[in-house]
Amino acid sequence: MSANSIRGPVCISWKQDMEGALYHLANCILLMGFTGGSGVYGCFFLFGFLGTGYLCCVLWGWFNACGLDIVLWSFLLVVACVLQLAHLVYRLREDTFPEEFRLLYKTLCLPLQVPLHTYKEIVHCCEEQVFTLATEQTYAVEGETPINRLSLLLSGRVRVSQDGQFLHYIFPYQFMDSPEWESLQPSEEGVFQVTLTAETSCSYISWPRKSLHLLLTKERYISCLFSALLGYDISEKLYTLNEKLFAKFGLRFDIRLPSLYHILGPTAPDAVTESEKDDEEVHEPTMSPPQAMPTSVQQTTPASPPPAATSPPVPPFRARMSRPDSGILGEDSTSLVLEDFEEVSGSESFMDYRSDGEYMR
Repeated sequence: MSANSIRGPVCISWKQDMEGALYHLANCILLMGFTGGSGVYGCFFLFGFLGTGYLCCVLWGWFNACGLDIVLWSFLLVVACVLQLAHLVYRLREDTFPEEFRLLYKTLCLPLQVPLHTYKEIVHCCEEQVFTLATEQTYAVEGETPINRLSLLLSGRVRVSQDGQFLHYIFPYQFMDSPEWESLQPSEEGVFQVTLTAETSCSYISWPRKSLHLLLTKERYISCLFSALLGYDISEKLYTLNEKLFAKFGLRFDIRLPSLYHILGPTAPDAVTESEKDDEEVHEPTMSPPQAMPTSVQQTTPASPPPAATSPPVPPFRARMSRPDSGILGEDSTSLVLEDFEEVSGSESFMDYRSDGEYMR
């Protein structure tokens, strides 16, 4: 077999006439199609122009080239592009959320670059249901409502109170029960320690506790995402409460104070510092047993006149002792704040308040 028969015929001369306008139009449209970007809308651009370009190739092969193979291959490529466009339309309709969930994604998840398919799993866990609260309707009652869900406020404003005293507000795109969620293990049960009341008409979404725990156990990325969101939400609530913790004489209590560590940290329940022991010994009154005095001496001893100027009585010293009932973590936060600020110089102290609610006001 000769080499010329293997290579086939060689172009001896180029055609003098150009191809028709359909051929050039098809290539121009194909060139534009291959400049499409990524993403859903980029795929729409890509397959839309490619399908149109291959359709022009079908017409060119039918009317100008008169080649059946050109018509068939171009037609198959047109069908492939149409199927891709149909799949994209189906995905867009499937990923379409109600207005509330679309705004939630743009506000909360898009800044964190959460993928859309991950957000779909989160929304699917709450069954895409939006609940509402009328004005002055309670979401949770102190000591009664069980902690069996995690809710996120979408619109409106919720008032948080304890023992009838106002604590803080919950605004849109904040969790309504993040402290309660973090306070319990998945296997534990508990009730709300605060009352949540809708101040205006509110809407919120809610994840059942068991379903959300299963999702967080299965998806590590979603677990890290909720951990970050809940941590930020709880810190915002703590700093909101911190704005209310200040004394009448203008001293502001800061939860970041390092001086609280030695009391809140692990200490022995009966441990007493050496300085406190010394203070107790110095200020402890010496009580000696009474001795019998002779009757004659008692009768002959004249009464001494009172001094001209008497000094005011020295107030008794109060040694600060560690409480026997304080556990490993030391005293509770309420007694800590009250006793620490009691020693601050001023006419009034935190001990003047009759209850925590009065102090919060």
